[in-house]
Amino acid sequence: MTVLWRAWLAIVLLAVATGGAFARGPAPLEYIDLAALPPEAITTLARIRAGGPFPYSRDGVVFSNRERLLPIRPRGYYHEYTVPTPRSRDRGARRIVTGAPGEHYWTSDHYASFSRIRGTP
Repeated sequence: MTVLWRAWLAIVLLAVATGGAFARGPAPLEYIDLAALPPEAITTLARIRAGGPFPYSRDGVVFSNRERLLPIRPRGYYHEYTVPTPRSRDRGARRIVTGAPGEHYWTSDHYASFSRIRGTP
């Protein structure tokens, strides 16, 4: 068996073992309109644009994209911000993750899924 054939076989087996995620990368993201977000998310976006103040000490920390649901970027590219959840005793599950200027993502399920926010400056 040639070296090239072995390398091809290894790539195919890796793609099968990972459900094809290795070959495809993250799935395309759905969009969510700014108007469809809860009011707390709008407030958080305004705080992000203004540079603060932020109510949670973890706001602005680097988001590492371990789930690989967002486009793959270098470490430090993404930052996360808490969107308060009414009646929650802790930070809740809702976040906005930012990338480049105008690049904002919404998750209401603590990073299990993301939508790109449409209509942000």
